[in-house]
Amino acid sequence: MSETLDDDLYARTKALLDPGEIQLNGVIVDTDLASDEEPTLHQATIDVGDVIAEAAGFEPTETYVYSGTDDEEFGVNQHQGLTLDDDAFVWECQQLMREGTYDVVFYYEADADQEAIVEGIEELGFGATSVYGE
Repeated sequence: MSETLDDDLYARTKALLDPGEIQLNGVIVDTDLASDEEPTLHQATIDVGDVIAEAAGFEPTETYVYSGTDDEEFGVNQHQGLTLDDDAFVWECQQLMREGTYDVVFYYEADADQEAIVEGIEELGFGATSVYGE
């Protein structure tokens, strides 16, 4: 597991996990992808989403990515993984440009296998920092 280099990003991610209707955990995915690599970033988001879906007990083929570009309440670099059957929440992420490269913050229900998520992300070639909710 990689060290979080940005304490502020970790604290902001932790705040997203504050108790709400469901208990959440998260992961900060450290990429070295720059703004001119958005197609690669898009594929990385899908790949990490598939890792999370599997760790949450879903087949990746049972989920899809909703990118709310037509939804005024949804940020342009904010995406959700939802189930095909009933649009149930699987994961959500925010792609953040920080110091010239993207970090992607994912959060999902806390019963997903956190260790498998981190290992899967690292196998994709990215750094991963766990962030546990309450």
